[in-house]
Amino acid sequence: MLLLVTDTSGKDGFVGLVRAGEGSEPDKIDVIEEVPLDGGTFSAQLVPQISGLLKKHNFAKADIGAFVVVSGPGSFTGLRVGLAAIKALSEILHKPIVSVSLLEVLAPYSRMIAAGHDEGNRPALLPYAVALDAGRGEAFVGHFEMLIGQDDARYKPMGESLLTLSSLAALIDSGTTKWISTPDPSIFEALAAKVAASNRSKIRRNLRRPRSEEVAGIGWQKLRAGQTVSPEQLEANYMRHSDAEIFSRPASSS
Repeated sequence: MLLLVTDTSGKDGFVGLVRAGEGSEPDKIDVIEEVPLDGGTFSAQLVPQISGLLKKHNFAKADIGAFVVVSGPGSFTGLRVGLAAIKALSEILHKPIVSVSLLEVLAPYSRMIAAGHDEGNRPALLPYAVALDAGRGEAFVGHFEMLIGQDDARYKPMGESLLTLSSLAALIDSGTTKWISTPDPSIFEALAAKVAASNRSKIRRNLRRPRSEEVAGIGWQKLRAGQTVSPEQLEANYMRHSDAEIFSRPASSS
C-alpha cells in the first residue's frame, strides 16, 4: 500500500511517500522518498511538495492508500496547517487517516534492558519514558511499561503529559521511571545536570527525531489493526494551551 506520511509538529517537518506491506513481508516499510519542510512555511510548502512528490514518482493522488499524520505534540501553527491539509485530501479521496503521536513512535525505538532486572530471566515489568523538548523548561513526556519475557519485550502506553524538567528528573531519582530516552540534546543535558550522579546513566540519548520510516512503521501497525480516524475525528494533540488562549483569559478576581 502507498502511504503518505506527514509531520509538521516541530520547528521543521517532512512529507514522505512510503510503500508498506508489499511482497512477502507484511511488516516491511520502504521509503520511496522524503522531502524536508522548512519551519514557518508549512502552509506554503506542504500541498505543493505533496503534489511534486507524487508527480516525480508517477503517482496520482488516488494511488494513496492511506494518510499517516503526526498529530503532536508540538507546534500550534504547524499542526493546524498539517492536519488541515490531510483532512482535506482524505475527504476528497475518501482514504483513511492514521493519527500517531511522536511519543508513541519513539517508544519502541528507545527500548533497553535496564541493569539489574530479574537475573532469572523471568518476566519483568519496567516503567520507562520518552521525552521531547517543549521549550519553557518543560518536556512532552510519553510514559510506557515494558514487559520483558524470556523471548521478547513488549511495551504498553501509559499516558502522555507535559512536565517541567525538574519533575521529569524526579521520576528517575524516585525510581518511578527506570530510564528516560530523548532525541533532544537540550533534554539530555538538562536532565543529566538535575538527577543524582548515580542515575545519569539512566538518561539516554540514543535516538533521532522520528522520520518517515519510523512514523510509517507505527502508522502501518495501527492501520492494519483498524485504528483509523475520519477527517472530522482528526485532532491535534497540543498538550499545552496556546499563548493566545493563555493571555486572553480574564484575570481572576480576588
